[in-house]
Amino acid sequence: MWPDLRPVRIEIAAMPTHSDPDGLPRWLVDTQAQRIVLFRVPIERLLEPGHDDASHRRVAIEGAVFRAAAQYIGREPWEMDPRGFDTDE
Repeated sequence: MWPDLRPVRIEIAAMPTHSDPDGLPRWLVDTQAQRIVLFRVPIERLLEPGHDDASHRRVAIEGAVFRAAAQYIGREPWEMDPRGFDTDE
């Protein structure tokens, strides 16, 4: 949908090889190599207690994909939906 994302490889890795000041990263954006790496374990396992069921994991994964893609192209995550952020629907 976004032309800027067409050449991007999206990869899945179990864990990042490093942490950052905010803790374990959920993804890595490498614009020079045209790739996004999603880290499965932090996305799926570091959910709030009580929100660690299959439904919440799916939402967490989708959110991570949108946030990583938005970071890659320099947009806000809610700008990724071509319909915009409309709460009337």
